[in-house]
Amino acid sequence: MHYRKFGRTGWQVSEIGYGMWGMGGQWIDSDDAESLRSLELSIELGCNFFDTALAYGSERLLAKILRRHRDKDLYVATKIPPKDQQWPSQRAARLMDVFPPEYIRRMTEKSLKNLKRDCLDLQQFHVWEDAWANDERWQRAVEDLKRAGLVRAIGVSVNRWEPWNVLSTLRTGLVDAVQVIYNVFEQAPDDELFPLCQERDLAVIARVPLDEGTLTGKLTKRSRWPDRDWRSSYFVPENLKPSVERANRLKPLVPTDRTMAQMALGFILANSAVSTTIPGMRKEANVRDNIAACDMKLSKKLLRELKRHRWDRSPTEWSQ
Repeated sequence: MHYRKFGRTGWQVSEIGYGMWGMGGQWIDSDDAESLRSLELSIELGCNFFDTALAYGSERLLAKILRRHRDKDLYVATKIPPKDQQWPSQRAARLMDVFPPEYIRRMTEKSLKNLKRDCLDLQQFHVWEDAWANDERWQRAVEDLKRAGLVRAIGVSVNRWEPWNVLSTLRTGLVDAVQVIYNVFEQAPDDELFPLCQERDLAVIARVPLDEGTLTGKLTKRSRWPDRDWRSSYFVPENLKPSVERANRLKPLVPTDRTMAQMALGFILANSAVSTTIPGMRKEANVRDNIAACDMKLSKKLLRELKRHRWDRSPTEWSQ
């Protein structure tokens, strides 16, 4: 495992972090015992950054692992869910309907209780609208959390395919980290977001590194999930078909003795703006495969070729 500086916090975090959304109730094939084994293996292999959220239902699962490894520096990031339960946030949404100050404090305390911690390393807003940037109510709320010693750093998780929707907020100086979708297909953060983060020494968490599974190369146009599985509502026909077609065009580029997932992660890690990336890893085989990407350095030729596969998309009803 290799480590990178987490922006101005100075933390040294594993460049492959652990995304814990897949361990929540929205994925039907998640098994707690298997998840715990996978988490243990990740720590054994050097992972020290774990990203969860109050809405995922995996905070208490992570608490079990943290308790077993009190002697290690393990960094925990979680998220405040929107009070109006709208994912993503709506453009006309009011801050007081989504993140009122007393709610920010209450949800933070709830996560602390679930995680059995006195202080969160990173507390993040799970959705965001940049129109809220200069609203003093959230600003005072996060300053109060830090002053009370309940959080060490504040972050924002940007809505899907909207890396521009946080730029003014980052300029307030109150945010330490931004979590954004970045992968072979979604390269828009390179345009404005990443340069701003590098200028201000802000940490970048690259989420959805495998494009919800398409960049593993294992999905087909016939892939299906039960109705209560989140993927059934995301991979609707108008998304699944082009996603699989684009992933298939990448297969000839995969280096010998490597997986497509490793190539996809290698693309992300080649970007110095990225502090860590957080693939979902519910199985031990996923942990081994993903962490092995740390030792993979993509050639300049391959990186140039992968950049040509940029896919600019706009949020839709199904993109959530």
